[in-house]
Amino acid sequence: MHSRANYATVYVGAQLAPDGRQLDLDWATDAGDETQAFEFEVPTADPQDPLVGIQAFDVGEYGHEIVVNGGSLSGFDVPPNDGWQYWVDTVTGASLREGTNTVRIARDAESTDAFAVGTLTIQWKEPGD
Repeated sequence: MHSRANYATVYVGAQLAPDGRQLDLDWATDAGDETQAFEFEVPTADPQDPLVGIQAFDVGEYGHEIVVNGGSLSGFDVPPNDGWQYWVDTVTGASLREGTNTVRIARDAESTDAFAVGTLTIQWKEPGD
């Protein structure tokens, strides 16, 4: 059986920061400790090997979460890095399903870290022709 890659992109455009520590970014809305849940569609009943790519800016600490369909991904989701980074994480601890799915970013509320998220790319394999 052949498979093919498929993906969905989600523009987040948000900064996550504690009160009084916001970054000076004119393109990012203030999300506080958690972004809204963004929806994306998966057109197959059997998505395999899912990944989430995150475009993040100025992450200072470990502990922030990517949450897919209400489940936090296992392990660390967004590593620290000065400036822009693009990080890819496997979807473990959560799963994709056929139809509408959600993704959101949650800041570790115990930290003083302030960072921003640009675009997410959710990828999976599905049965091909």
